[in-house]
Amino acid sequence: MTLPLPATWQPIVDLALAEDLAAGDITSRLTVAADALAAGRIVAKAPGVISGLPIAAAVFGQVDPSSTFHPHLFDGGTVQPGDAVATVSGSARSLLAAERVALNLLQRLSGVATLTAKYVAAVAGTRARIVDTRKTTPGLRAFEKAAVRHGGGYNHRFGLGDGVLIKDNHLAAVGGPDRVSRAVRLARQGAPHTLRVEVEVTTVDEASEALAAGADVILLDNMAAAEMSRAVALIAGRALLEASGGITLETIRTVAETGVDLISVGALTHSAPALDLSLDFELGTGS
Repeated sequence: MTLPLPATWQPIVDLALAEDLAAGDITSRLTVAADALAAGRIVAKAPGVISGLPIAAAVFGQVDPSSTFHPHLFDGGTVQPGDAVATVSGSARSLLAAERVALNLLQRLSGVATLTAKYVAAVAGTRARIVDTRKTTPGLRAFEKAAVRHGGGYNHRFGLGDGVLIKDNHLAAVGGPDRVSRAVRLARQGAPHTLRVEVEVTTVDEASEALAAGADVILLDNMAAAEMSRAVALIAGRALLEASGGITLETIRTVAETGVDLISVGALTHSAPALDLSLDFELGTGS
């Protein structure tokens, strides 16, 4: 999968560079000759999955269109410590100005891809797919969701208009003992036939009610594994079942083995640690 079109990147690149370069790079200006050239490698310091190479290239290109950026692999490729991710060359001052912003984005997105790959590996051999949530960094959703795909996961809704997902607060607003069935029926009546209707439930009885009301997807929120297994047996493939709520790498295998179709994990994007990468200049390059 590819990242968004360059027009989508521009505001993000502009904002990120403005944070670092609003007053210029005083250190490079005072210590590095204006005509000095340099080359370097972006190197992995930890094992992981790479994501964000095109936007990193865009950062270097924005700072200096004459700079070059050569990736050594594609997004979704894996690296081990010491592996070269990309090489860059051009004006030394330009590379130094772009370095931190490019690495920040590349490390962040590669961290999301790396954590996703760990969750995907943890459920290998089961039917469960790992999906993300909308718990993304503001402004970076498209990139982080692409990173989830690079790690082998799948995307849930991109925005609120992409599908009907009736959550606990919606149900609270609907109110009443039959709130699950009424909310699903209301959504079913008003939604285009192309949109799935999903509803969050917390008990097996609510899952049964949701199925009877016509839900396409039933989200099992914070259920114990035994309850999820009961729900899987009850629904018997008549709707998709999604597990969610506090699921970790330590518990996800147990959840997957209940037979659910989807497992959504907010941590993929809200808690992924950045992948350790660095830009190392090659000594003796430049003029």
